[in-house]
Amino acid sequence: MLRTIRLTIAILFFILITLLFLDFTGTLHAWFGWLAKIQFLPAVLALNVGVVLLLVALTLVCGRVYCSVICPLGVFQDIVSWFSAKRKKNRFRYSPALKGLRYGVLGVFVLAIIAGLNSFVMLLAPYSAYGRIVSSFLAPLYQWGNNGLAYLAERADSYAFYQTEVWMKSLPTLIIAAVTLVVLIVLAWRGGRTYCNTICPVGTVLGFLSKFSLLKPVIDTAKCNGCGLCARNCKASCINAKAHEIDYSRCVACMDCIGKCKQGAITYTRRKPAAATMQEAGAGAEKVNSARRAFFSTSALLATTAVLKAQEKVVDGGLATIEDKKIPNRATAITPPGSLSARNLASHCTACQLCVSVCPNQVLRPSSDLMKLMQPEASYERGYCRPECTKCSEVCPAGAIQPITKAEKSAIQVGHAVWIKENCICITDKMECGNCERHCPVGAIQMVSSDPKDEKSIKIPVVNDERCIGCGACENLCPSRPFSAIYVEGHGVHRTI
Repeated sequence: MLRTIRLTIAILFFILITLLFLDFTGTLHAWFGWLAKIQFLPAVLALNVGVVLLLVALTLVCGRVYCSVICPLGVFQDIVSWFSAKRKKNRFRYSPALKGLRYGVLGVFVLAIIAGLNSFVMLLAPYSAYGRIVSSFLAPLYQWGNNGLAYLAERADSYAFYQTEVWMKSLPTLIIAAVTLVVLIVLAWRGGRTYCNTICPVGTVLGFLSKFSLLKPVIDTAKCNGCGLCARNCKASCINAKAHEIDYSRCVACMDCIGKCKQGAITYTRRKPAAATMQEAGAGAEKVNSARRAFFSTSALLATTAVLKAQEKVVDGGLATIEDKKIPNRATAITPPGSLSARNLASHCTACQLCVSVCPNQVLRPSSDLMKLMQPEASYERGYCRPECTKCSEVCPAGAIQPITKAEKSAIQVGHAVWIKENCICITDKMECGNCERHCPVGAIQMVSSDPKDEKSIKIPVVNDERCIGCGACENLCPSRPFSAIYVEGHGVHRTI
């Protein structure tokens, strides 16, 4: 019964989270966006204390159910392992925990967060890794299927579907997602939860807490006949059938062992068998104190990290020279409205690609810059950032993009437009244009006479930097080809106008 309940909830969560990355309309986020916000690492980076405390309390009561129910990457590994079991049954066996590797990776991971080396953090974040896989491989298939339905519906005089553009947003992100997918499939196919119990930093933290959980699978030595069937079906390889012991730091509370035990010797309970109680009673005070010290050290480390993130100062960033630029090679990347600054985005973003997936205007795409690899940045070759759209701020689970209203967005200056005289058709072709002025949503561009002494001279655009919000409408709609005559230079720190 417990295993059935766990599987039902896990499959439901897995499907809904996957749909969040596939739904390019953003419709589902209004109902199920909270599933992204209850992921452990995004909640920590967003300083969402309520969610973090809830997940910690859940682990202390029920064990690592987060890894087997809430985390989409964990459920994905279970699916791969389930298919592998069709080929070979009873293939697992107990193996000692690689504590040095687990805590070593966790230590480097925490130091990387403190140091702001988010490129390393993103590679190991489980939720974000799954998001990149779905966005890179499943999303194009989903969009092609939608376009096929839109084509058929249009032929039937129905507009229930509309077509969307399918394109590769970032080659580095695609390569990283492919490597991650292959590694996860190989590890899960051969060893079940190998990634979760050796590399994943979230699994290590929750695994440590789960050793103190109130409820856990317990082996009744009076009923156990030593068949080892539980150990051979434990994808976490944490059951030592000979010693009748379970390594609770690696147990993900999947309940598979309970269903496989034909003697009913394993139960999910708070009670401990007599043998285990005697063994714990005979343990030395040094071992108990060591466990306590490790618990408080880990708690202090997490608390210190959260405080450091909360106390980060926002510093202003200058703009590099923009003279003689003929292509939109921005000196400062444009970060999404609501991200506050490039520094805030870099320190909180886990590159899950949720904002990129939901952007309806094809503006956001993963960065190829090594220092902010796979984090979202804006570019206006395919569309512009419409003032009435706040989709990215609504879906971000890590606090990298703060929630903003449509009114607030219209006053946020993420950059300013720069006119390139050499590219403008008003100068090169001696013809009237004014496209940038007509489409500027905030009236920041005005066409003035190129010759102040001659009112009949060709008019050229002049940008009011104080009114421009950097939406990119001018850059996107500029008729100059192949390079726009006007482009947006980003601001390191966003301003309010």
